[in-house]
Amino acid sequence: MTTTSPEEIITDARERIDVLDDRIIGLIQERMAVSAVVQQTRIASGGRRVHLSREMEILGRYREALGKPGTSLAMTLLELSRGRI
Repeated sequence: MTTTSPEEIITDARERIDVLDDRIIGLIQERMAVSAVVQQTRIASGGRRVHLSREMEILGRYREALGKPGTSLAMTLLELSRGRI
């Protein structure tokens, strides 16, 4: 039986975290691009740049799934996707 050292476990876990972070960053960039399409289409059709009730839905969804820190994460995603208001 081979025993894995704590250092090897940590190294392997950090490599997995790096892969996950790369995927998360890619998903955030994709989210930003899709959000830009929604925002541009809404503005072109005479709507507002920001749809506050939709943002509240998103905040609630993240809060429900991740607790209070989820709200901060959602706010950051919203800011990245639409800029500061």
